Amino acid sequence: MKFLIEQDDNVVVFTLKENRLDSLVAPDVKAELLIVCQPNIEALIIDLSKVDYADSTGLSCLLLAHRQLKEHDAPVVLVGVRETVRNLLRISQMEWLFEFYETVEQAFADMQTEGGNGA
Repeated sequence: MKFLIEQDDNVVVFTLKENRLDSLVAPDVKAELLIVCQPNIEALIIDLSKVDYADSTGLSCLLLAHRQLKEHDAPVVLVGVRETVRNLLRISQMEWLFEFYETVEQAFADMQTEGGNGA
């Protein structure tokens, strides 16, 4: 599995560099998300701009991140979500759990205008 993790202050950016978020990569993605979804982060940005396809195991990765950070009031932000993946989120009634942006830069800019999304 190819991915990149960057941290800017207390915001973590997880970029998946695969075109599928399915049962082949989901276990590795979950393992990485469990490592980065710590109480000290203010937000998790997941860049899915390279992902063309996701299945239920892929969605479970996103749900895991949401559950890990929900109790700390840290949002999970999805970036570059293609229409096929967005439709799956809509059908599974999970779309409302996440914030959506076209780019990582837009997500950061919005967080800054909201006062940094935390402390």
